[in-house]
Amino acid sequence: MSDAHTVNTAHAPHRPYASREAVHEVRVDGFGTVRVLPLDAWADAGAVHRWVSEERAAFWGMTGLTEEQVAEVYAHMATLDTHHAFLVLKDGEPVALLQTYEPSADRVGECYPVEPGDIGIHLLLAPAAPGAARSGWTSRLMAALLSYVLPGLDRTRVVVDPDVRNDKAVTRFLREGFTAGPVVTLPEVDLPDVYLPEKKAQLAFFVPRCR
Repeated sequence: MSDAHTVNTAHAPHRPYASREAVHEVRVDGFGTVRVLPLDAWADAGAVHRWVSEERAAFWGMTGLTEEQVAEVYAHMATLDTHHAFLVLKDGEPVALLQTYEPSADRVGECYPVEPGDIGIHLLLAPAAPGAARSGWTSRLMAALLSYVLPGLDRTRVVVDPDVRNDKAVTRFLREGFTAGPVVTLPEVDLPDVYLPEKKAQLAFFVPRCR
């Protein structure tokens, strides 16, 4: 991650996101400027709804929801202290949805021994523009995001739990240096504000080499 450098937020991209404060901003050499903004559940619902409605995002579990329902899900998440959602920008354009969570406050915490310093993430990439070159794109974006969730949040290990059937996500994390853990069954969650069906997940962990 040596190619990521902190930059002054005074040079934030122009509209429509320039006025929003980023929790993290880095310039990645040969890639561009990555900004991580707290998700605005209602203002960002249109973009997020488009992404989660695509067939490629089926494992995100929100296909079939209306834009309003997507906004309500993230408005509820914004009330939590343990789960957070972020809109990721590259050179001012939305390119990903990042969610972070405390494993000890999540159903995944029932499936592996949580260690101090652990943080969980979910990552949904926006679809690539037609004809866009993406060689190395994900690796450089991931480097920027790991610079936020690890040193930025003073954490020492990242855990992910993609659906075991989601070969693309599992392969992506392993390619980016995550180590495969066990396959586990995440229990169903049925609460007034959230429902998550049972899920068989491939756990994977990332520990920075400089630790």
